Amino acid sequence: SAASRQPPGAPFSRTAAAPILACAMTTAVDPRPAIPLVELGTAPAAALIEAESERVHALMTAARRAYSPPVLAVGDRISRRWLEKAANPYTEEIAGVAARLPGPGGWMLNLSHEWACTSAVAPAAGGESNRLLHTLDWQMAGLGANLLAVRRRGPAGPWLDVTWPGFVGTLQGLATGRFAAAFNQAPLRRRSGLFLADWAIQRAAFWRSRHLPPAHLLRQVFDEAADYAEAKERLAETPLALPVIFALSGLEPDEGCIIERLETRAFVREAPAAAANHWQAVGLAGYSRGVESEARSRLLSGRLSGSDSGLDWVVPPVLNELTRVALRAEAARGRLAVQGYEAYGPATAVLEIEETPPSGPGPGGDRTLTGKAPAL
Repeated sequence: SAASRQPPGAPFSRTAAAPILACAMTTAVDPRPAIPLVELGTAPAAALIEAESERVHALMTAARRAYSPPVLAVGDRISRRWLEKAANPYTEEIAGVAARLPGPGGWMLNLSHEWACTSAVAPAAGGESNRLLHTLDWQMAGLGANLLAVRRRGPAGPWLDVTWPGFVGTLQGLATGRFAAAFNQAPLRRRSGLFLADWAIQRAAFWRSRHLPPAHLLRQVFDEAADYAEAKERLAETPLALPVIFALSGLEPDEGCIIERLETRAFVREAPAAAANHWQAVGLAGYSRGVESEARSRLLSGRLSGSDSGLDWVVPPVLNELTRVALRAEAARGRLAVQGYEAYGPATAVLEIEETPPSGPGPGGDRTLTGKAPAL
C-alpha cells in the first residue's frame, strides 16, 4: 500500500477516488457527506491542519462556543505545563498542532476527556472471529460532521485511526490482522459524596500524575503492539493518569475483553461483554457518565448475538442527542464501518472499509484493498 511505502515524514494523501481508496465504499447512494480516508503514514498530526482547514475551522469554532477563547487559553497553559513536566512522549507533536491552529485550544483539547461512550466485544456472526462495537458521545457539536478515518503507520504496522484533524491521541481504531480497540470515559470516583468536590479531587490527582493519559496509551498500543495478547497486557498493566474503560477485540472468537482501569490496577471482563460509563467489575462507588449509562450497556449486551450487519445496533439509548461516532470493527477480516452523528441524527454517510489481513515482509506486511470509492 501507499502507507507501507511511505518514508518517515513523507507527505500524506487525501483523495476520494484514487486507487488507494478502493477499500472505501457505501452500501447505497447516500446524499450525506462521505468520511474521508486519509493516508497519513508516519507524518505527525499537524500535517492534517492545513489539508483539512475547513474541518479545523468548524471544530475550532465549536470549541470556542463550548469553552470560550479565555478558557481555551488558560487550559492551554495548564495542559502544556503538565505535558512538559510529565515528559509526555507526544508533547512535541501536540506543540506542532497548537502552533498551526487558528487560536488557542490545541493543548487543552488534546487532554480533554469529557465524553461518554458505549462499547462491546463479542464473537462475530459464524463464530470465526471477534468484533468491536463502539459509540462516542460528546456535547461539543461538529465532531460527527468533521470525522476522519486516518491511516497511520507505527513500528507494528499500519492501522486506521477514527479521529479529527489536530487530535494526537487515539480514541478508537482498527489494526487489521492485530486487534481493534476503543475506550470509554470511566465514572468519576465517589469519595466525598459531593460531585464538584469529587471532580476537583480527581483533577488534582491527574495534574500530580506523570503517567500517560488513556488516549496516549491507546495510540502507543496501536503503533507498537504486535498482537492482541501484547495489546491486552499493555492496556491492563501500564500506569495511567486517569481511570478508563478499554474495549479490546482480537482475531479469534474468544479474543475480546473489557478492561476497567484504575490508575495502577485493572479488572478484566472477558468477551462477550459490554460497557458504558459505570463500573461493573471494579467494585467502587462512582458517578456514571453520559445519558443512561446502565441502560446503554444493557441494550448492547442484549444485541451481541443478534444481527451482524453494519450499524443496525445503533438505536436509543445507545444512540442519543450526544452521539458523535458509531463504529463496528473486525480485525480478523479488516472490516470497519463508521458513521458520524450530530444532535439532529446522522451527519455523514456510512464509511465501510474492507482490507485483507497483512502479509509479506516486515511488521504489518502489506495490504490488499478491495471495494469501490465512496459516493460523494
